[in-house]
Amino acid sequence: MSATRPARRADLAGLPLEVAPRLLGARLETVVDGETVVVRLTEVEAYHGRGTGDVPDPGSHARMGPTARNATMWGEPGHLYVYLSHGIHSCVNVVCGPEGVAGGVLLRAGEIVEGADAATRRRLARRGVVRAPRDLARGPGRLGDAVGLRHPVHDGIDAVTGAPQAGAVARLALPVEPVAAVVSGPRVGVAGVAGTDAFPWRFWIDGNSTVSPFRWGRGARDS
Repeated sequence: MSATRPARRADLAGLPLEVAPRLLGARLETVVDGETVVVRLTEVEAYHGRGTGDVPDPGSHARMGPTARNATMWGEPGHLYVYLSHGIHSCVNVVCGPEGVAGGVLLRAGEIVEGADAATRRRLARRGVVRAPRDLARGPGRLGDAVGLRHPVHDGIDAVTGAPQAGAVARLALPVEPVAAVVSGPRVGVAGVAGTDAFPWRFWIDGNSTVSPFRWGRGARDS
């Protein structure tokens, strides 16, 4: 396994599109209710907010500006934006960009390298089935379940300082050397033009079995 080092604010101060591929091979460690799980990231997606970068991102939660839901995206880099998807799934993003500039990198998939028993138990409690070890954190909802972070209590948790929040601690460690064989393409399941080749803002480790399968979002194929 490649060497890592603790993430610093400065590492995450670039725009999400720049930071996202650097998160591949990173490790997110969580300690929730005394149980540790470590996931090595294999697939991520970049999302910008209103006024972030040169190209407006119609697929972002922050595309219309600050709201109560997306407030964490506008804050200090290195915190985790944990949001609820479809009223069920808690999904985890690393906030990137200067404070006051909205952006996040969605953690789409990873491989559990420590705490597989705890991750499996959490997944079973939430979904009822785990078909194979590669599926423990294969997809953003599964990853959120496996690491134990939940919306809304863990939204905004600091993965740089590791400060406790609602019975949880999160720490992000970045690879010392960039991961080879990085591939990019359209984001998964994002509607309209934001999910097309016009936004090749998904990055993954080529050939890794934990990467989630691709599917077009509503209307994306025809945009």
